[in-house]
Amino acid sequence: MNEDDTHFPVVDPVKTGLRGCCPRCGEGKLFDGLLGLKPRCAACGLDYAFADAGDGPAVFVILIVGFVVIGSVLWLEVNYSPPIWLLILIFAPLTIILSLLALRWCKGILIAMQYRHNASEGRLSRD
Repeated sequence: MNEDDTHFPVVDPVKTGLRGCCPRCGEGKLFDGLLGLKPRCAACGLDYAFADAGDGPAVFVILIVGFVVIGSVLWLEVNYSPPIWLLILIFAPLTIILSLLALRWCKGILIAMQYRHNASEGRLSRD
């Protein structure tokens, strides 16, 4: 755990990540806009410089949203055989919306988990 536990109650990283809240206090906002991070929490002052989700959220979104969308397209094609333009009209906006929402949620959860477990870059120590 972090040294902040005595000053701030432990918050659930999944709930705070889904809501886009500060991983320390659970009150302040994590995001500035859709996917950009704020410099610090307005409620507790936590500096978000530690937050680096990397490519993890994008990988999860590609796998999860891709599975849902491709599975839905295949099911619709096998059962109803609609024209291709209808599939594109339905699933192109759905893919974009699901991807943006899921990317925000995954990024928030991974940053909250990174804070909760005090994760940092791996280092080799030489004694």
